[in-house]
Amino acid sequence: MNVLLLYPAFPDTFWSFKHALSFVRKRASSPPLGAITIAAMLPKEWRKRLVDVNVRKLRKADLNWADIVMVSAMVVQRESAQELIQRCKAHDLPVIAGGPLFTGEYEDFPEVDHFILNEGELTLPDFLADYARGEARRIYKSDEYADLSQTPTAMWELVDMSKYDSMGIQFSRGCPFNCDFCNITALLGHIPRVKSAKQIINELEAMYASGWRRNVFFVDDNFIGNKKILKEEILPALIEWRRDKKGFQFITEASINLADDDELMTLMAQAGFKSVFVGIETPDEGSLQECHKVQNRGRDLVSSVKILQNHGLQVMGGFIVGFDSDNNSIFDRQIEFIQQSGIVTAMVGLLQAPYGTQLYSRLLAEGRINVEMSGDNTDGSTNIVPKMDLTALKQGYQKILDTIYSAPMFYQRVKTFINSYKPLQNTVTIQAVEIYAFFRSVWKLGILSPDRKYYWDLLIWTLVHHPKQFGQAVTFTIYGYHFQKVMQKSGMSTA
Repeated sequence: MNVLLLYPAFPDTFWSFKHALSFVRKRASSPPLGAITIAAMLPKEWRKRLVDVNVRKLRKADLNWADIVMVSAMVVQRESAQELIQRCKAHDLPVIAGGPLFTGEYEDFPEVDHFILNEGELTLPDFLADYARGEARRIYKSDEYADLSQTPTAMWELVDMSKYDSMGIQFSRGCPFNCDFCNITALLGHIPRVKSAKQIINELEAMYASGWRRNVFFVDDNFIGNKKILKEEILPALIEWRRDKKGFQFITEASINLADDDELMTLMAQAGFKSVFVGIETPDEGSLQECHKVQNRGRDLVSSVKILQNHGLQVMGGFIVGFDSDNNSIFDRQIEFIQQSGIVTAMVGLLQAPYGTQLYSRLLAEGRINVEMSGDNTDGSTNIVPKMDLTALKQGYQKILDTIYSAPMFYQRVKTFINSYKPLQNTVTIQAVEIYAFFRSVWKLGILSPDRKYYWDLLIWTLVHHPKQFGQAVTFTIYGYHFQKVMQKSGMSTA
């Protein structure tokens, strides 16, 4: 049996880092961790082939080789998923689909033969047993949650690692919080389920054995959901494992209450964590209360961000406008917060209501769900009817992007960050691709760009005041180039 695992294309989004990746000659940020984990659960005698269309095209030879096709996708990959499925069906191939897109929207894909929904550890075995008997049903669902101790190591041998900037790993699923716009708890529950330290080290060893030496993204939606096991088992094991390794710096997502735990921040920095994405959402207390973001309420959010930076953790921030509590002052307040905090990578989006969330249910009952959600947090779209005038909301949103990604504000924010950042070690691993990226940045940003004076001002300032952070400053100039390109393409002028 030849099984073709397909991963659809991402549009040009904030998180695609497409324009930044070209500086390091990579084609995508990360390979599809879910697809190659599912591959490890398939019968050993099946032959597997991965085609991630973000790094290479799906060829006719791939379709001729395949007996069946498995497609995994997120909502933002909807358009590409539809195109791939149509190509497979035109080739008379059975299509099996799973992942967040299909779990929420499987009824919109009549061409798909079988759906493996929810968590694959639970639903895939039933499908495989039925398929072997020729009795496979169309839909496999489960209301239970998987035991991650049974999750196998992903099949990294399917991945051409040279095409990616980072690899992925998952420690936990589930989040203890209850933000009403987030579908994580609807999909994965409130009680974080975790892998053992042995599992994590085995997965990292598999990457290392495959030649990987760069960044690794812990894809957990809240890495610190189970602090006890992190402190007692996982982080000490990572510290020991990395002792004689080069590279392997970690990125993850966590809630802002990480800033309340000095021991945990210190251990994470010692273990090699360099960046953490935090859902800040808004500086407005009323909007935080509205969306049940209890972990962000009643605290000085700028100070919390600074604490994380002072512990050697870069903060990437998520921000939202369009809450019912928002008024016209929110746009300037978001700009002020982002600039003061020194959050260089600031993702700002209009409020959207994913299927299955409390927000979706509430707004559906109020008749305020009106279009299909794009899944792109920065395309200026929303699937809700906001209380604020929609034109005013979109104009205010554009004002935020125009401001924070204008050259003067962006480069000043990098300086604000570097002044607060106290890494335990150099956070940029210098390899040949980084040297290439620097010289390409000199050409594109230091010579050709109309904003070149800001580029040179930042680099000279960094060399004078924080020379050890020179590599980080160069990296951020490249990020800024990507963000500007994305905003221009989406119609959000940053001129």
